[in-house]
Amino acid sequence: MNGFLLRLLISALGLWLASAIVPGIYVAGVGTLLVAALLLGVVNAVVRPVLIILTLPITILTLGLFLLVVNAAMLGLVALLLPGLTITGFFPALGASLVVSVVSWMASWFIGPRGRFELLVIRKR
Repeated sequence: MNGFLLRLLISALGLWLASAIVPGIYVAGVGTLLVAALLLGVVNAVVRPVLIILTLPITILTLGLFLLVVNAAMLGLVALLLPGLTITGFFPALGASLVVSVVSWMASWFIGPRGRFELLVIRKR
């Protein structure tokens, strides 16, 4: 449960950073950030795999770059479902999805697969 909450907070941090950096992303408040992070996790777990399979030929043709469009579409879907989150177009959604992905990727360096912080201890003999 702690790992789930930690990943939820990391996604919320990525969305907050995206709204601060990328013009065209507006978030109503902290509650909206948390609900958007939760909804983004659900959408990425349910809708994204189906969309990736459906768009596999164009993803292969573009050498994987079409996955950026899929990520932006997932963020756009969350914005459609949540009234407090506004995305003004495709390029702000693309930029925001890149920011959220980078923040999640950087945080995954410190968080293990179980959702716990991991420390590397080197002992000299």
